[in-house]
Amino acid sequence: MVRPREFDEEKALDAAMQLFWEKGYEAASLTELTARMGIQRPSIYSAFGDKLQLFEAALRRYTTNHASRVRGQFQGKSSVREAFRLYFENLVDEEYKEGPNRGCLCINTMVELAPHDEKFEILTREHQMYLSAVFQEAIERGQQSGELTTGMNPKGLAQTLVVSLIGLTVMLKSRPERSFADHAVTGILSLLH
Repeated sequence: MVRPREFDEEKALDAAMQLFWEKGYEAASLTELTARMGIQRPSIYSAFGDKLQLFEAALRRYTTNHASRVRGQFQGKSSVREAFRLYFENLVDEEYKEGPNRGCLCINTMVELAPHDEKFEILTREHQMYLSAVFQEAIERGQQSGELTTGMNPKGLAQTLVVSLIGLTVMLKSRPERSFADHAVTGILSLLH
């Protein structure tokens, strides 16, 4: 008979996700993971597999939560331009708050693991495509309402905004002067006409 787990897998996975988000895959040791998750190594192996499988589970949890949050930020907004403005400005605001500058776990993975591991290349690309689809839906909604011009290609613009998002997020890891980031956001938002 299989013994029931003596820990909350969701909480343990959230704790692992936070550590990976703070330190990255390579820098997060199994000792730190067990301490943060509040479980022993055999429990990690039993519930999640090895460290790489644990990281994959944490990344999938992150991208699912992030995708849902982003979709929610764009749904129900009467102004598409305002939704994009708030999205990009909030991104910058978050990175200038006190505390660790974590960026986006998916983008961090894109830089750290995707060039060397096809599975993470695919996972991060899927998230990029999802964000692009959310952005495209918002742009099309703005075109239908007359808020945005119909002369722009919604798919191409959405992909350009995702590339801008990735570049901005990576740049913010070095915490440039705030005005630099604010000017970049103004330039990104000028694409929505």
